[in-house]
Amino acid sequence: MVKFAEKLKELRKNAGMTQQQLADRIWVTKASISYYELSERDPSPEILIKIAKVFHVTTDYLLGIEDKQLYLDVSDLDEDEIQLLQHTIDILKKNRSR
Repeated sequence: MVKFAEKLKELRKNAGMTQQQLADRIWVTKASISYYELSERDPSPEILIKIAKVFHVTTDYLLGIEDKQLYLDVSDLDEDEIQLLQHTIDILKKNRSR
């Protein structure tokens, strides 16, 4: 999982976070973050999901399965708000293709 280690370190640094700050946010030790970044250990699925949420990316992105970095967390929105966002995205894509 070398790609994961590289992506984690890059995301953390780009966010201006220390290993300790990330560890505190996902309830692991600083040593665990260091091990992940050095490819000495792999995170559990639960920790992988927490890391993805912290950096607003997908687990597939972290694992190198997809190249897209961004994902939107709409879990706190109601159905009307989600539909509004989807409509806005559709308009943006349509305008881009012109």
